[in-house]
Amino acid sequence: MKSTFSFLAGALSGALVGAVAALLLAPMSGEQLQNQARQQFDHVMADARAAGESKRAQLEAQLAALKKPAPAEPPAAETPVAVE
Repeated sequence: MKSTFSFLAGALSGALVGAVAALLLAPMSGEQLQNQARQQFDHVMADARAAGESKRAQLEAQLAALKKPAPAEPPAAETPVAVE
């Protein structure tokens, strides 16, 4: 029981020290960090939308090319058959 209590006390102490260190060493405030994360997310989403639209246009062009009827082939010339 004593070892379990020691482990929990050490884990709690480590978590507390880590949280305080993170708060003191953070390069920007929480609001600034949220704004930066939001801007980054918006940028990634815009890139993803642009890539999706580009791929969609490419696939629609391929589909249109496949739907276009094939050019008619000229009839094959018949070779005369020798009748004996």
